[in-house]
Amino acid sequence: MASSEDRSLAVIPIRDFRLFCIHKRLKAKDPTLLVSPDADASQAVRAQLRLRELILAGELKSGARIAELAIVELLGMSRTPIRAALMRLEQEGLLDKLPNGGYAVRTFSERDITDAIEVRGMIEGLAARVAAQRGVADAMLAQARAVLDEVDRLLAQPRLNDAAFSRYVDLNKRFHELLRDMSASVVIAREVDRIVALPFASPSAFVLVQATSTTSRDMLVVAQDQHRQVLEAIDQREGARAEAIMREHSRLAQRNLREALERRKLDRVRGSGLMRCPC
Repeated sequence: MASSEDRSLAVIPIRDFRLFCIHKRLKAKDPTLLVSPDADASQAVRAQLRLRELILAGELKSGARIAELAIVELLGMSRTPIRAALMRLEQEGLLDKLPNGGYAVRTFSERDITDAIEVRGMIEGLAARVAAQRGVADAMLAQARAVLDEVDRLLAQPRLNDAAFSRYVDLNKRFHELLRDMSASVVIAREVDRIVALPFASPSAFVLVQATSTTSRDMLVVAQDQHRQVLEAIDQREGARAEAIMREHSRLAQRNLREALERRKLDRVRGSGLMRCPC
């Protein structure tokens, strides 16, 4: 005899079998996901996070049309929060709005990615310059130095395994977040968050590509030296220098991108299925 869960799922008019399978996996991972919270705003955030995860994980493929009603059925939410979530993901750059209605998962070219990395370098450079000009509390500088000290200990290991690279990614993310916060600007912080939300624009997007590269340690040592230099420039109130260092720092990510393309290592990059590979 069918369970009550199976009977309830049977009446959900999911016409696409792939969406039905995703629906089952979602509920298995998070049973509360299909229980609607009271506030539409809370639902919209949950829908946005879940859809972003499905896109980056490759469950919703590059170029795939995303119909609003299909997502309503998939997540078990009303149309209002789903509509808000789709609009936010379009604003983030993960979806394209179609002329005749609905959305499609965006496909990124190599130029799109290099442009996004360049913009991140510009905005983080601005954050560093503003931080240097306005001054940063000693406590925040100490937090950043503590993060870099831990990176130094990682790089002192004779060999970096996957766990070490994963820890580096976490520490690198934390340092860049502190750098963003040093600007003490809500506007700058919002723009930084917007650009790093793109799958290939975050500071650590291509770090794991280096895990099997003979130049991995050299690249991480260079990045760490730039981190130290920008922190010193901010502490000494050298705004132009701090900005220039962060602009140059972003070019390491562009170099990592080129290496990923040349070595066919995009599978280690989160969201790589969204990229249109020129090779």
